[in-house]
Amino acid sequence: MNSKDGPLIIVEDDIDDQEIIKEVLQSLGVSNTLLLFSDGFEALTYLQTTSDQPFLILCDINLPKLNGLELREEINADHRLRRKSVPFVFYSTNASRDAVKKAYDLTVQGFFIKNHTLEQLRDTLSLIVSYWSECKHPNN
Repeated sequence: MNSKDGPLIIVEDDIDDQEIIKEVLQSLGVSNTLLLFSDGFEALTYLQTTSDQPFLILCDINLPKLNGLELREEINADHRLRRKSVPFVFYSTNASRDAVKKAYDLTVQGFFIKNHTLEQLRDTLSLIVSYWSECKHPNN
């Protein structure tokens, strides 16, 4: 499977945010399967057990069980997952200087602040998906 056709993974513990993100992505015409996980541990388990080549991981930082930064650390520590080169983008309200620095130290491919309006959310998600749809990737 071409990575651009793979599932788009959303790791977000707020059910309302999950639904809004899902609705906006669908309204943008994103045809990728959307997989929703409420904590980093669930997402990591999926990534470790699937043969799918995900398109993108859109992740919050503040998550139960395994937060977003810890999830990224686990992906980096797993040779098979690291070789999949799945784009990992944070989408969070926690945009402290320390969080952003730590995220980029962990080689994330983007860090975006959760928007306050539906229009801003739509613009941000459109930008992220468009960029990764066009970007050359080692697994497509």
